[in-house]
Order: sequence, then structure tokens, then C-alpha cells
Amino acid sequence: MKNALHGNEMQAGIREWTGLAVLALPALLVSIDLSVMILALPHIGAALGADSGQQLWIIDIYGFMLAGFLVTMGTLGDRIGRRKLLLIGGSAFMIASILAAFSRSAEMLIAARAILGIAGATISPSTLALISNMYRDHKQRSLAIGIWLTCSMGGMALGPVVGGIMLDHFWWGSVFLLGVPVMLLLLITGPMLLPEYRHPEASRLDLTSVALSLGTVLPVIYGLKEIAKYGLQIVPVLLILAGVVLGTVFVSRQHRLTSPLLNLRLFASPGFSTALGGMFGITLTGATMLFIAQYLQFVQGMSPLLAGLYMLPGVIASMAGMLLSPLIARRIRPARLIGMGLLVSTTGCFLLTQVGVESGLTFLVLGYICFSLGAAPLPSLSSDLIIGSAPPEKAGSAASMLQTCGEFAFALGIAVLGSIGTVVYRNQVANSIPADLPASAVQASRDSLAGATAIAEGLSEQVGKALLTGVREAFTGGMHAVAAASGAIMLVTIILVVTRLRHVRPIGETQSNQTGSIPEVAPGAAKEVSR
Repeated sequence: MKNALHGNEMQAGIREWTGLAVLALPALLVSIDLSVMILALPHIGAALGADSGQQLWIIDIYGFMLAGFLVTMGTLGDRIGRRKLLLIGGSAFMIASILAAFSRSAEMLIAARAILGIAGATISPSTLALISNMYRDHKQRSLAIGIWLTCSMGGMALGPVVGGIMLDHFWWGSVFLLGVPVMLLLLITGPMLLPEYRHPEASRLDLTSVALSLGTVLPVIYGLKEIAKYGLQIVPVLLILAGVVLGTVFVSRQHRLTSPLLNLRLFASPGFSTALGGMFGITLTGATMLFIAQYLQFVQGMSPLLAGLYMLPGVIASMAGMLLSPLIARRIRPARLIGMGLLVSTTGCFLLTQVGVESGLTFLVLGYICFSLGAAPLPSLSSDLIIGSAPPEKAGSAASMLQTCGEFAFALGIAVLGSIGTVVYRNQVANSIPADLPASAVQASRDSLAGATAIAEGLSEQVGKALLTGVREAFTGGMHAVAAASGAIMLVTIILVVTRLRHVRPIGETQSNQTGSIPEVAPGAAKEVSR
């Protein structure tokens, strides 16, 4: 009888589920903001007179700041209050969105995007950590995280679709104003619906650790992005090495501190470390989505909006998978569900290798659906394991590790898988470029499919057609290589997850003994403060 009453006390009510909607919308917005710029950039460049270097910074500065400040903001939320930090970040995000929308120069927009990135770093770990407070029942928490992830990861794919619609009807600044009503809703309803939580014995933030974390993350992310764009060069490699050295110093310092910025003891949990490793592996394959988008636009000649619509079935499959995975995992062990899902994703990678230049849209759409649907259980269930493995007072730190891991993996995946696709493209295109092309046109065609497409427009119909045929076949070959490499990563991830998480029971079956549940908190260790 006592256990039943305790279980009822742990059940979330209408207030918590309404609060989840308030948390999910900002997560959707932050992820949309990462991808919507792909379409808006040409309009911004023309309106503000931004040169190529400024355009790159307009795109990249948001991700750099987001990645760099995640660790700091996740731990800061544990200490000053997660709701408080979320509302501060929401206010900053809203103001920076307005500044970005009405920017009068490229420099002003770059600065506004930097503020947006720092503000965005407060949102993701704060929302995930608050979910761990709002949903103490394991089944409900797993479902809530699945809903949050559906919005967070779905936003990346929805960004081009939303951007295409906005740019068809409004000026380029409208893509930034999407954030204003969402953040305004958060600021109005957050204090009423969201609990406040902070660690009462938190010490002051170690500024040396903050500087070391920034010195670790920013050079590595920047170096990986530069290698992805321009190939292996000495400066990006040196930056990555510098980041690794500072990262080693950072880790050593965290081991010595009694109240570290990043609690490395969390890695002692098998559920935490394995789920984080699995998330790293699957996020590496994000380059596949970019190759699919480029294939639709430059090989099939679709507009960005139409390409986004062709990718929409995969997005819907991913969102459905994330919503359903926590429900299915109540009956099936998470390791089995994740393993079976990744086998479906591997099948999707195989279908993508069957896509051709003149035909293959059916293979592409089906392959992307399988790729997205099969990958869905891992982020949905692993996020629950990562957040649930941490004590409540460290949930913000755990969430920041999850987000930072994703940023690293995505940048590394673009650099490594993108390089594989580029090498295959350049090797194949060398044999298909018409012999009478000028040297500058040959170089542009070797650099990228987009460059070759632009060059072809200025050539005679016969020469231009011959060039496009060759480069499109070469790009498709590169996409096949990326899909095959992604399939291999999926198989390795299956082995990791199935072997190391096989002991984890179905969700909610045993809450006190299995990895992934929130441990009981000793009285006075941490507290939920007044709402």
C-alpha cells in the first residue's frame, strides 16, 4: 500500500505535461536555428554585402558558441537554478533574435548570432535537467525525454522547410523572428509551470575550468569544421592539437577539484558511458543527411523547399520513432530495441547505395525513412539513461555532456565522412571533366558539385551537359561511400550497445536497481526550491 502511494506521488500531472510543451518549443527553435541559415544565407549575403568569409562566420559562430558554452551553462544551472538560467537564456535569445533580424551589417549579424549561440547553450541542458525533476517516474520521464528529443532533433530537419516557406513570403530577417513569440511564451508561462531546482551546497564557479573548457571545445570544433571545408591543413590540425592539450589539463583539474565544473565520476556508470558512446557513434553519421540534401538539389535539380519536402517522410519517421521508442521499451529491453533499430538504419544505408543519377528517388526516400526510423530508439532511450544515471543535482552537467558530445560527433562526422565523400568525388570527377575546360573551371568542378553546377551554366549546352553528367555521377559515388561508412558505424554501435547494455531491464520494470534510474537522494543533498 505504501509503495502504491509512493508511486502515485511520483506520477506527473497536467501541470508537468503542460510544462513539457513549454520546454519542447524552445528546444525545437534552437535546433531549427542551426539549419535554417542554409537557405537564408544567399539572401543575407546580398542584403548586407557580406563577403565569403563573413558568410562563413554568420553560419558557424552560432554552433561554435553553442558548443563552447554547453558545459559551463549545464553546471551553472545546477548551481544557480535551472529555471532561473533557462529564463535568463530565453530573454537573451529573444533580444538577440530581434537584433539579428534587423541587423544593418554583417558584423552586427555575426555578433547577434554569437549571443544567440551562448543563449542557446543555456536552453538545452536546462530543459533536459528540468525534465528529470518534473518526471520522477521512470516510464513518464522516458516518454517526456522522447517528446523533447522529437522536437530537438526534428528541428534540424524542419529548418530548411520552415526557412523555405518564410523566405518565399517575407524578408530574410523573418527567420530570426520565429524565436520571439516562442521565448515570450517561455518567459510568461515558465515561472508558473516549471519547478526551480538548484544544488544548495554548490560552490562558486571555477573560472579557470570555464576558460579551459572553452579552450578545449572551440579550437577542436573550429579545426574540424575547417578540415571539412578545405581539407587537411596545418593550422586546423594545430588548433585541434591545442584543444586536446587543454582538454587534458581540463580533465586533470576536474579530478583534483572537490566541486568540479564537469563531474567525470558519472563515467563510472556503465549506462552513462555506453549511452554517451552510442550517441557519439550515431551522431557521426549526420553527414549522410547533408549528402542527401545536396543530391536532391544539385543532382536532381530540386529547389531547397522541394528537397526539404522529399526529406520530410524521413523526418516524420524519426519523430514517430522517438515518440514510440519509450513505449515499446516498456516491454522490450532497450539494448534489443536499439540493436534492432540500428539494423533497420543499416538497411537504409544499403538502400542509399543503390541510388543512381537518373533514377533512384524511391530508393532514396525509402532509405532515408529506414535510416531515420531505425536510428530513433538510440537517442530517445540513451538520453533517458544519461540523464537518469546522474544524481538529480548533477542532471544539468549530464545534459551538457550529452549536448557537447553531439556537437563534437557531428563536426567530426562532417570532417571525416565528408572527406571520404570528397575524395571519392574528386577521384571520379577527374576522369569525366571535358578536356577543353579552362583551368579555373576545372578547379571549381573538382572542389564541389555546387561549383561545377555554377560553371556549367556559363558553358555551351553540349559541354555543360557533359560536365554535369560526370560530376553528378561522381557525387552520387561519393554519397554511396558515405552511406556505406555510416552503415559500418551503425554496426559497430550495435555491438557496443547490445553487449554493454544487455543487463538493463525494460523501462519501469525495476526502478531502484537498474542503470538508468534516478538514484534516491539523501536528505539535504539537493533540493527542489519553491515554484
